[in-house]
Amino acid sequence: MTDVMVGNGQPTNSFIPKTVGLIYSEVRREYFPTEAQYLTEKDALKDAQVVAKYLNKLGVNTYLYPGTPALVVQLLQDYPDMVFNLVGSVRGQEYLSSTIPGILEALDIAYTGAGILGESLAYNKYLVKDLLQSHGIPIPRCQLLPTATTVLDPNLRFPLISKLNEIHGAVEITKDAVSANEKHLRERLKFLISTYEQPVLVEEFIAGREVTAILLEGKNKKVYLAEKMFPKADDPTQFATFEAQWIAGGATYTYQRFGDVQLNELVKKAFDVCRMSDYGKFDIRLDQSGRYYFVDSNSNPAFGPKEADCALASVLDLYGITFTEIVKRIMQNTMRDAQGKEKLPLPDEETGGEKKG
Repeated sequence: MTDVMVGNGQPTNSFIPKTVGLIYSEVRREYFPTEAQYLTEKDALKDAQVVAKYLNKLGVNTYLYPGTPALVVQLLQDYPDMVFNLVGSVRGQEYLSSTIPGILEALDIAYTGAGILGESLAYNKYLVKDLLQSHGIPIPRCQLLPTATTVLDPNLRFPLISKLNEIHGAVEITKDAVSANEKHLRERLKFLISTYEQPVLVEEFIAGREVTAILLEGKNKKVYLAEKMFPKADDPTQFATFEAQWIAGGATYTYQRFGDVQLNELVKKAFDVCRMSDYGKFDIRLDQSGRYYFVDSNSNPAFGPKEADCALASVLDLYGITFTEIVKRIMQNTMRDAQGKEKLPLPDEETGGEKKG
């Protein structure tokens, strides 16, 4: 455990905690089957330290905890007022992240992000797609393939994109992830299933534009939309690859504000269906006929400031909302929830409109 202390005095707002824990992924190279998956987690401690600095500036004492079995003992020893759950995996297994909310619930410690059910759902992409579709939220036609020889649904139309069912972070979402024919798809399936030992989600690739949606909970749910602007504006086959998101110098897109009331309502509905809490992220494709398709969801997206290249902060920055404002409001609402009080509005809800940059 790392203890980061501040000397700014105690917070004056009764709903800003005096002490906050930040739980992050314990990362070792041997936990991960590939360098690519390791790369998505290797800076977990560094990222938590960046968030801690923002908390320190607000006069909050912070404790940093790796998500290991020793977590229970450390939390009982320090018993922070609340916790930011930044864990993306436990021993390299993403689905085990759902154990962290369970621990915090058992210890009766307030925390940010989704609860046990929401976190568990997040690591079964096929189940999430099924739930979204059953609630009228549009998704591409898809199939879960447990083996490389599973018979392909004849209703699926190429090109198809293949995704690991239980791993986020765009791992293996490369240009090679899109298959134009079954021969290529079968080779992809053999590689992914043998390497990561999990089923693969195969879905129809939606040519068109790509939108990122961030939802934050305040007094009301507020959706912030941003379109990914790729270098070739006239190429509908572009998408956010692993390289663009994780390799230095590999970024191939920027964000631009995007607005659609219909999409806002779909995102709010999807947020509830997926049992998310506090904040969540969705990636959506907009086809050339103007139809939306939800292609990814994340109940615990990377949480950090714009300088850390986090989508959440980058999108919010377009709306004139700083990371400091969001951190402060999430803490206040988490504490008010714990005390059974009414939530506060988000910064741009206080005046009834969007905050000007």
